[in-house]
Amino acid sequence: MGEGKDTGDGKDAGDGGLAVVARDFGLEGPRGWAFRGIGVDAPPGALIAIEGPSGSGRTSLLLALTGRMKPTEGTAVVGGLDLPKRMAAVRRVSALAHVPGVTDLDPALTVGEHLHERALLQRRFTGSVRTLLRPRRERLAEQRLRVDRALTAAGLDRAALPKGSRTAVRDLERLEALRLSLALALIGRPRLLGVDDTDLKLSDAERAEVWSLLGSLAAAGTTVLAVCSEAPEGAVVVSTGAAPGGAPADTTTEATPENTGDEDTESEDSDDEAKEAADALAETGRS
Repeated sequence: MGEGKDTGDGKDAGDGGLAVVARDFGLEGPRGWAFRGIGVDAPPGALIAIEGPSGSGRTSLLLALTGRMKPTEGTAVVGGLDLPKRMAAVRRVSALAHVPGVTDLDPALTVGEHLHERALLQRRFTGSVRTLLRPRRERLAEQRLRVDRALTAAGLDRAALPKGSRTAVRDLERLEALRLSLALALIGRPRLLGVDDTDLKLSDAERAEVWSLLGSLAAAGTTVLAVCSEAPEGAVVVSTGAAPGGAPADTTTEATPENTGDEDTESEDSDDEAKEAADALAETGRS
Protein backbone atom coordinates (compact mmCIF):
# COMPACT_ATOMS: atom_id res chain seq x y z
CA MET A 1 0.00 0.00 0.00
CA GLY A 2 2.93 2.34 0.44
CA GLU A 3 4.63 4.33 -2.26
CA GLY A 4 6.96 2.25 -4.40
CA LYS A 5 5.58 -1.04 -3.04
CA ASP A 6 5.90 -3.94 -5.46
CA THR A 7 2.52 -5.61 -5.99
CA GLY A 8 4.01 -8.86 -7.25
CA ASP A 9 3.09 -8.28 -10.89
CA GLY A 10 5.73 -5.72 -11.77
CA LYS A 11 3.47 -2.76 -11.06
CA ASP A 12 4.38 -0.06 -8.61
CA ALA A 13 1.97 1.17 -5.93
CA GLY A 14 2.64 4.73 -7.00
CA ASP A 15 1.58 4.26 -10.64
CA GLY A 16 -1.91 5.80 -10.24
CA GLY A 17 -5.41 4.42 -9.92
CA LEU A 18 -6.58 0.93 -10.74
CA ALA A 19 -9.12 -0.18 -13.32
CA VAL A 20 -11.96 -2.23 -11.80
CA VAL A 21 -13.78 -4.82 -13.92
CA ALA A 22 -16.26 -7.45 -12.66
CA ARG A 23 -18.70 -9.84 -14.31
CA ASP A 24 -21.53 -11.72 -12.55
CA PHE A 25 -19.71 -11.02 -9.27
CA GLY A 26 -21.30 -12.52 -6.16
CA LEU A 27 -20.69 -13.50 -2.56
CA GLU A 28 -22.75 -15.99 -0.55
CA GLY A 29 -22.60 -16.04 3.23
CA PRO A 30 -24.41 -17.84 6.09
CA ARG A 31 -27.56 -15.74 5.53
CA GLY A 32 -27.62 -16.25 1.79
CA TRP A 33 -26.33 -14.00 -0.96
CA ALA A 34 -24.76 -10.77 0.28
CA PHE A 35 -24.72 -9.60 -3.35
CA ARG A 36 -25.00 -11.32 -6.71
CA GLY A 37 -24.85 -10.59 -10.42
CA ILE A 38 -22.73 -7.47 -10.07
CA GLY A 39 -21.05 -5.95 -13.10
CA VAL A 40 -18.40 -3.20 -13.03
CA ASP A 41 -16.36 -1.61 -15.79
CA ALA A 42 -14.43 1.42 -14.53
CA PRO A 43 -11.15 2.92 -15.77
CA PRO A 44 -8.23 3.92 -13.53
CA GLY A 45 -8.96 7.05 -11.51
CA ALA A 46 -12.73 6.59 -11.65
CA LEU A 47 -15.19 7.58 -8.94
CA ILE A 48 -17.27 4.42 -8.52
CA ALA A 49 -20.51 4.77 -6.52
CA ILE A 50 -21.80 1.52 -4.99
CA GLU A 51 -25.44 2.51 -4.73
CA GLY A 52 -28.34 0.77 -3.05
CA PRO A 53 -30.50 0.66 0.06
CA SER A 54 -28.89 -0.27 3.36
CA GLY A 55 -28.76 -4.03 3.80
CA SER A 56 -28.39 -4.74 0.06
CA GLY A 57 -24.78 -5.93 0.29
CA ARG A 58 -23.04 -2.63 -0.44
CA THR A 59 -20.39 -3.02 2.28
CA SER A 60 -19.72 -6.65 1.34
CA LEU A 61 -19.18 -5.62 -2.28
CA LEU A 62 -16.81 -2.85 -1.20
CA LEU A 63 -14.80 -5.31 0.88
CA ALA A 64 -14.74 -7.91 -1.90
CA LEU A 65 -13.48 -5.47 -4.54
CA THR A 66 -10.70 -4.28 -2.21
CA GLY A 67 -9.53 -7.83 -1.49
CA ARG A 68 -10.93 -8.08 2.04
CA MET A 69 -13.68 -10.63 1.36
CA LYS A 70 -13.54 -13.71 -0.83
CA PRO A 71 -16.17 -13.81 -3.60
CA THR A 72 -17.93 -17.08 -4.36
CA GLU A 73 -19.21 -16.42 -7.88
CA GLY A 74 -18.19 -14.63 -11.06
CA THR A 75 -14.95 -12.85 -11.90
CA ALA A 76 -13.28 -9.55 -11.05
CA VAL A 77 -10.00 -7.94 -12.07
CA VAL A 78 -8.61 -4.98 -10.10
CA GLY A 79 -5.60 -3.31 -11.67
CA GLY A 80 -4.77 -6.47 -13.59
CA LEU A 81 -5.05 -8.60 -10.43
CA ASP A 82 -7.61 -11.43 -10.53
CA LEU A 83 -9.96 -11.90 -7.59
CA PRO A 84 -10.05 -14.01 -5.50
CA LYS A 85 -6.66 -15.41 -6.59
CA ARG A 86 -4.74 -12.16 -5.96
CA MET A 87 -6.61 -10.83 -2.91
CA ALA A 88 -3.42 -10.19 -0.93
CA ALA A 89 -1.92 -8.18 -3.78
CA VAL A 90 -5.09 -6.07 -4.08
CA ARG A 91 -5.00 -5.37 -0.34
CA ARG A 92 -1.44 -4.09 -0.65
CA VAL A 93 -2.46 -1.38 -3.12
CA SER A 94 -5.81 -0.44 -1.57
CA ALA A 95 -7.06 1.16 1.63
CA LEU A 96 -10.36 1.51 3.47
CA ALA A 97 -11.97 4.47 5.20
CA HIS A 98 -15.09 4.90 7.32
CA VAL A 99 -16.02 1.19 7.32
CA PRO A 100 -17.92 0.23 10.51
CA GLY A 101 -16.25 -2.62 12.36
CA VAL A 102 -13.11 -2.36 10.21
CA THR A 103 -11.69 1.18 10.38
CA ASP A 104 -13.47 2.51 13.49
CA LEU A 105 -11.81 5.49 15.13
CA ASP A 106 -11.07 5.30 18.86
CA PRO A 107 -13.18 8.06 20.46
CA ALA A 108 -10.72 8.39 23.35
CA LEU A 109 -7.71 9.10 21.13
CA THR A 110 -6.91 12.49 19.68
CA VAL A 111 -6.58 13.39 16.02
CA GLY A 112 -2.81 13.68 16.44
CA GLU A 113 -2.54 10.29 18.14
CA HIS A 114 -4.46 8.60 15.33
CA LEU A 115 -2.26 10.19 12.68
CA HIS A 116 0.97 9.37 14.51
CA GLU A 117 -0.06 5.76 15.05
CA ARG A 118 -1.03 5.27 11.41
CA ALA A 119 2.21 6.82 10.16
CA LEU A 120 4.26 4.53 12.41
CA LEU A 121 2.35 1.45 11.24
CA GLN A 122 2.76 2.51 7.63
CA ARG A 123 6.52 2.85 8.03
CA ARG A 124 6.85 -0.36 10.03
CA PHE A 125 4.90 -2.67 7.74
CA THR A 126 5.34 -1.18 4.27
CA GLY A 127 8.63 0.71 4.43
CA SER A 128 11.66 -0.70 2.66
CA VAL A 129 14.78 -1.72 4.57
CA ARG A 130 16.57 1.25 3.04
CA THR A 131 13.89 3.59 4.44
CA LEU A 132 14.10 2.07 7.91
CA LEU A 133 17.89 2.56 7.95
CA ARG A 134 17.74 6.25 7.10
CA PRO A 135 18.64 8.78 9.85
CA ARG A 136 15.84 9.38 12.34
CA ARG A 137 15.58 13.06 11.41
CA GLU A 138 14.97 12.20 7.76
CA ARG A 139 12.42 9.55 8.65
CA LEU A 140 10.49 11.97 10.88
CA ALA A 141 10.53 14.67 8.22
CA GLU A 142 9.22 12.24 5.62
CA GLN A 143 6.53 11.07 8.06
CA ARG A 144 5.35 14.63 8.72
CA LEU A 145 5.25 15.36 5.00
CA ARG A 146 3.23 12.21 4.31
CA VAL A 147 0.72 13.08 7.06
CA ASP A 148 0.41 16.70 5.90
CA ARG A 149 -0.24 15.62 2.33
CA ALA A 150 -2.91 13.14 3.46
CA LEU A 151 -4.62 15.80 5.57
CA THR A 152 -4.60 18.26 2.69
CA ALA A 153 -6.03 15.67 0.31
CA ALA A 154 -8.78 14.82 2.84
CA GLY A 155 -9.54 18.49 3.45
CA LEU A 156 -8.96 18.30 7.20
CA ASP A 157 -7.44 21.41 8.76
CA ARG A 158 -6.10 20.58 12.23
CA ALA A 159 -5.81 24.27 13.10
CA ALA A 160 -9.58 24.65 12.60
CA LEU A 161 -10.42 21.94 15.15
CA PRO A 162 -11.41 22.99 18.71
CA LYS A 163 -8.10 21.84 20.21
CA GLY A 164 -6.08 21.34 17.06
CA SER A 165 -4.32 17.97 16.92
CA ARG A 166 -5.25 17.43 20.58
CA THR A 167 -8.95 17.30 19.71
CA ALA A 168 -10.43 13.95 20.78
CA VAL A 169 -12.28 11.94 18.14
CA ARG A 170 -15.41 12.04 20.31
CA ASP A 171 -15.48 15.82 19.86
CA LEU A 172 -15.34 15.76 16.08
CA GLU A 173 -18.34 16.55 13.91
CA ARG A 174 -19.49 13.71 11.66
CA LEU A 175 -17.96 15.25 8.56
CA GLU A 176 -14.67 15.92 10.38
CA ALA A 177 -14.52 12.27 11.51
CA LEU A 178 -15.07 11.15 7.92
CA ARG A 179 -12.25 13.42 6.75
CA LEU A 180 -9.94 12.02 9.44
CA SER A 181 -10.73 8.45 8.39
CA LEU A 182 -9.95 9.40 4.78
CA ALA A 183 -6.68 11.04 5.82
CA LEU A 184 -5.61 7.92 7.72
CA ALA A 185 -6.29 5.78 4.64
CA LEU A 186 -4.46 8.21 2.34
CA ILE A 187 -1.26 8.11 4.41
CA GLY A 188 -0.52 4.85 2.62
CA ARG A 189 -1.00 6.49 -0.79
CA PRO A 190 -3.33 3.76 -2.05
CA ARG A 191 -4.17 3.29 -5.71
CA LEU A 192 -7.68 2.12 -4.76
CA LEU A 193 -9.63 3.75 -1.91
CA GLY A 194 -12.82 2.21 -0.50
CA VAL A 195 -15.18 4.43 1.53
CA ASP A 196 -18.29 3.14 3.29
CA ASP A 197 -21.43 5.03 4.38
CA THR A 198 -20.40 8.06 2.35
CA ASP A 199 -23.67 9.95 2.70
CA LEU A 200 -25.07 8.52 5.95
CA LYS A 201 -26.59 11.18 8.24
CA LEU A 202 -25.12 14.10 6.33
CA SER A 203 -26.96 17.21 5.18
CA ASP A 204 -27.35 17.89 1.48
CA ALA A 205 -24.57 20.48 1.66
CA GLU A 206 -22.27 18.07 3.51
CA ARG A 207 -22.97 15.31 0.99
CA ALA A 208 -22.10 17.64 -1.86
CA GLU A 209 -18.88 18.52 -0.02
CA VAL A 210 -17.94 14.85 0.42
CA TRP A 211 -18.63 13.98 -3.21
CA SER A 212 -16.57 16.97 -4.34
CA LEU A 213 -13.72 15.74 -2.14
CA LEU A 214 -13.90 12.16 -3.42
CA GLY A 215 -14.13 13.47 -6.97
CA SER A 216 -10.93 15.46 -6.44
CA LEU A 217 -9.16 12.34 -5.15
CA ALA A 218 -10.25 10.44 -8.25
CA ALA A 219 -9.20 13.31 -10.50
CA ALA A 220 -5.76 13.20 -8.86
CA GLY A 221 -5.44 9.56 -9.94
CA THR A 222 -6.77 7.40 -7.10
CA THR A 223 -9.62 5.07 -8.01
CA VAL A 224 -12.39 5.61 -5.44
CA LEU A 225 -15.09 3.09 -4.45
CA ALA A 226 -17.79 4.80 -2.39
CA VAL A 227 -20.87 3.22 -0.80
CA CYS A 228 -23.91 5.49 -0.88
CA SER A 229 -27.69 5.72 -1.00
CA GLU A 230 -27.72 8.04 -4.00
CA ALA A 231 -24.89 8.37 -6.51
CA PRO A 232 -23.70 11.76 -7.70
CA GLU A 233 -23.69 12.82 -11.34
CA GLY A 234 -20.63 11.73 -13.25
CA ALA A 235 -19.86 8.66 -11.14
CA VAL A 236 -19.63 5.11 -12.44
CA VAL A 237 -22.72 3.66 -10.75
CA VAL A 238 -22.87 0.06 -9.51
CA SER A 239 -26.24 -0.87 -8.03
CA THR A 240 -26.65 -3.62 -5.47
CA GLY A 241 -30.41 -3.57 -6.05
CA ALA A 242 -32.88 -4.68 -3.39
CA ALA A 243 -32.08 -5.76 0.15
CA PRO A 244 -31.91 -9.51 0.94
CA GLY A 245 -35.26 -11.18 0.22
CA GLY A 246 -35.90 -8.93 -2.79
CA ALA A 247 -35.07 -9.33 -6.44
CA PRO A 248 -31.49 -10.05 -7.59
CA ALA A 249 -29.21 -7.07 -7.94
CA ASP A 250 -29.67 -5.00 -11.09
CA THR A 251 -26.36 -3.37 -12.00
CA THR A 252 -27.49 -0.40 -14.06
CA THR A 253 -25.59 2.82 -14.71
CA GLU A 254 -28.46 5.14 -13.77
CA ALA A 255 -28.75 6.69 -10.32
CA THR A 256 -31.92 5.75 -8.38
CA PRO A 257 -33.84 7.89 -5.87
CA GLU A 258 -32.45 7.93 -2.36
CA ASN A 259 -34.12 5.87 0.34
CA THR A 260 -36.53 8.22 2.09
CA GLY A 261 -36.48 6.41 5.45
CA ASP A 262 -35.51 8.40 8.54
CA GLU A 263 -31.93 8.49 9.83
CA ASP A 264 -32.52 6.08 12.72
CA THR A 265 -33.86 3.42 10.35
CA GLU A 266 -30.98 4.02 7.94
CA SER A 267 -28.47 3.66 10.75
CA GLU A 268 -30.04 0.40 11.95
CA ASP A 269 -30.01 -0.99 8.41
CA SER A 270 -26.36 -0.01 8.09
CA ASP A 271 -25.59 -1.88 11.32
CA ASP A 272 -27.41 -4.94 9.96
CA GLU A 273 -25.38 -4.75 6.76
CA ALA A 274 -22.16 -4.57 8.76
CA LYS A 275 -23.21 -7.70 10.67
CA GLU A 276 -23.99 -9.47 7.40
CA ALA A 277 -20.58 -8.49 6.07
CA ALA A 278 -18.96 -9.88 9.22
CA ASP A 279 -20.90 -13.13 8.81
CA ALA A 280 -19.80 -13.39 5.18
CA LEU A 281 -16.19 -12.74 6.21
CA ALA A 282 -16.41 -15.58 8.71
CA GLU A 283 -17.91 -17.87 6.08
CA THR A 284 -15.61 -17.14 3.16
CA GLY A 285 -12.43 -16.36 5.09
CA ARG A 286 -9.67 -13.89 4.26
CA SER A 287 -7.03 -14.66 1.68
